This record gives sequence, C-alpha cells and structure tokens, in this order.
Amino acid sequence: MPRAFTSLSAILNHGFDTVIDVRSPAEYAEDHVPGAISLPVLDNEERARVGTIYKQQSPFLARKLGAALVFRNAAAHIEGPLSHHDGGWRPLVYCWRGGQRSGSFGWMLSQIGWRAEVVEGGYRTYRRLVTAALYDEPLPFRLIQLGGYTGTAKTALLPKLAARGVQVLDLEGLANHRGSLLGGMGGQPSQKAFETALAQAMNALDPARPVLVEAESSKIGQILLPPSLWEAMKTAKWVEVTAPLEARAHYLDAAYDDILSDGERLKDMLGPLRYHRGHELVNHWDTLIDAGERVALCRSLAADHYDPAYEKSMRAMTPDVMSRFETLTLDDAGLEALAERMAERLRS
Repeated sequence: MPRAFTSLSAILNHGFDTVIDVRSPAEYAEDHVPGAISLPVLDNEERARVGTIYKQQSPFLARKLGAALVFRNAAAHIEGPLSHHDGGWRPLVYCWRGGQRSGSFGWMLSQIGWRAEVVEGGYRTYRRLVTAALYDEPLPFRLIQLGGYTGTAKTALLPKLAARGVQVLDLEGLANHRGSLLGGMGGQPSQKAFETALAQAMNALDPARPVLVEAESSKIGQILLPPSLWEAMKTAKWVEVTAPLEARAHYLDAAYDDILSDGERLKDMLGPLRYHRGHELVNHWDTLIDAGERVALCRSLAADHYDPAYEKSMRAMTPDVMSRFETLTLDDAGLEALAERMAERLRS
C-alpha cells in the first residue's frame, strides 16, 4: 500500500521498523532517506542494461527482463539480510519514483505477511520535501553565528557548548570540511547528501530556542549552503571568540596535523596564494615547511593570510556582535572554561 508523506518531519519521523532503499547502489550512494538500508533490486549494471533495452529495443522486453532480475534479487534479500524478521515487522520501501521496483518488492514482502508499505512518489517525494524546506521556505530558527579568527577553536567549542545545553548546528561536520584553504578532510558528501544530513539535524532542533552556527561563507569546500540557511545566517547576531596569536598557532598545529604532516601536498595547496599574497611570502612558507617549523608556519598563515581575510570580511559585513569572549589558552581546560562562560551567556 502506498504511504503518502506531505511534510519532511513526517517522513523523517516515519515510525516504521526499517526503511529499505531498493534503488541501485549508485543512486543510494548519492543520497538516501536517513537510516535507510540499501537492498537494490537492480544493481548498477542491471539498471543500465534494462534502460538500454527499453530505449533501443522494446519497453516490453525491458519490463520482462527487469521483472526477472527484480524478483531474483528480492528473493536473495529475503533469504539473506531480511530472513531474521518476525511476522510483526513493518518495513517502508522506496525506489526512485514509487514505481515498479518498490511496488514489486513491497508486494512480495506483503505476500509473506510483513506489514510493508511503499513511499508514494518514492525518493522524488522525499527530495521534494527536502528542497522545499531548504530552498523554498524561510528557516524557522533564530540563528547566532560564532565568529573569530582562524585558530580560535570554534569548531571544537561546538560539542562542548552542546553538552551544556546550547543548540548547535555543526555545518563543517555535516560537510566534512574545515571551511578553509587547508580544510579538506578526505572527501565531502554529495550536495544532496549534505542537504539530507542538514535537514535531519534541523529536524531535531527546537524552533523556540536559538541555534548556534559557526560563521561560514556561502560555500564550505564544494558544498553550497541552501538559500534559507544562508539568508538566516546573514541576518544573525554574532558572538566572537578571541585568543592570542601564539595560542592559535599551537592550536592550528595540532588541529591540522594531517595536512601539515605532508609537506609536498601542503606546498601544492598553498601555491595558488602566490597570486594573492605574493611570491615572497609563499616562498617563506615553503622554507618553513622544509625546515619542519610547523608552529612558525601556522603563526605566519594566521597573521599574514587568514587574519587579513577575516578583517576584510568583517568590514564588509559589519555583523552585530552581541558578545566577545577572550581566552588566553586553547588547550582542553581553557576551552572547557570558555564553553562554560559562553553557554551561560547564550542560555540567557
């Protein structure tokens, strides 16, 4: 039986025991309903093969082959990963548009006696609801931006503030990127997968309470922030963290250990800044890299690149900074004390 979902909250809080994505592995990898397991009834190659026959030979032949493959693969799923479920199990099944793949699999599960339902409209329904929430509707939250120079441990503060009852939205965590020139963390999700993670995170927030987000540009690595979020961030009040340059340099040395440990890769990443900061400065950075002077490099990167960029951005935006918090140290004890002071202010 098709199940119609008319709101994002309804599909994220569906109440079924298991959500099953029967699309191909490639479709699932790009994005899927949060928590869904992948049980494809056509793999990537089979889906392409059926599609080719449909276009080049005959829709009838394609449907006949597709049916054989779908039921063969569905039988393997029932004998394998689904074999342990008892008669009361309630699965929710979807494919691309709620058509033959999910319909066939849902029918088979129902014939066994499981209380299976199919998402009406499939993944396209889910994606339409995500798009409406992030692109078409105003964000229902009051945001506060957390600003400060690079190296003031803003990202590290977020979980400490969350542990103290502050609502936070970790955009860099969702985008798997530290939001700077050296911010890569080994691959980002697709834009659609980021938006799914963002929608899921926002669904868990209370609109009646403010939400703290780290100050970002409209792009984190290759990920674009959706319009509703970006518009809310542009008008949000700020809290700002300050720390001495030396403390920030030592913090960056530890936080960016993965990048700083690969000298040749680091040089390649800094190379494009020759056009913005000049050959002399970038040559100096190369010398520090070769000498293993990581803290000195971080000190110069902060003072000579990141700080001027931040100051230019602040002059252009002129944000409404409602509170500034200074810390002399950025070790764990210093961050815990800072988080305590910030949480007290934010809760009020």
